[in-house]
Amino acid sequence: MVRPGDKEACVSYVKKQYKISHSRACHLFSYSRTSKYYERKMPQKDKPIIAAIIAAIGQKKRGRKKVIAKVQRSQSCFTASKIRRVYQQYGFSLYHKPRRKRMINPSNKPYVPLKENEEWAIDFMQDSLVSGRSIRSLNIIDPYNRFCKGMYISHSIPARRLIEMLEAAIEKHGKPKSIRTDNGPEFISKKFRLWLYNYGIEWKPIPKGKPQENCFIERFNRTAREDLFNANLFYNARQAQEMAEEFVNEYNTERPHESLNNQTPLEYAA
Repeated sequence: MVRPGDKEACVSYVKKQYKISHSRACHLFSYSRTSKYYERKMPQKDKPIIAAIIAAIGQKKRGRKKVIAKVQRSQSCFTASKIRRVYQQYGFSLYHKPRRKRMINPSNKPYVPLKENEEWAIDFMQDSLVSGRSIRSLNIIDPYNRFCKGMYISHSIPARRLIEMLEAAIEKHGKPKSIRTDNGPEFISKKFRLWLYNYGIEWKPIPKGKPQENCFIERFNRTAREDLFNANLFYNARQAQEMAEEFVNEYNTERPHESLNNQTPLEYAA
């Protein structure tokens, strides 16, 4: 929608540029000819409020709510709506830096690969020791046979440590063609994505807020939460790692899966 002020600017420009009459210019932009002779009263009425706002702001940055409260303390005759209108209309508003939009990943539907190491699904879990200190676990699953490629536990797992853990898993189980992750800071970091590129591994991030598209690792996380983290007390990260390794061995060799016709991941792979 074009505001009257914009139409007035267009009329003035056309009159000056093309040397046409005022009535002709008004007709082109559907603008009232009498507006040329109208004297605006609002700027005169707003002058006391503008002065009060300038006095309230001073040399500091103040938001709208603080300015309204301060102006009304000194001059209670001005209503909040009137102060708000003048504050916004005459450019007193603070600059708000727009939020940077995060990359929205396209839909990435999960599927069951036809052979091993076609795709790995990875995710983090968090728990705490008896002392209250937090620990994190990097979980790696192959959706082909639900085989757990490893659980790596540490107090902190930044991108550098994440890469070291994945390299250890690759050395033991072979390199996957792709890795499916969520949008955690470690996974979207430049260091991790550069490592994927150098290793020739495709990155498959799921859309934000769609954990169901990484369903295989989410289902594993539930089992790990119930059978490992909720069922035991951990006194240090080393003990947690040892118990996680025992859990992974049992998960891969003894625990039957309905999705694998009640076979263990190791039996299904064979």
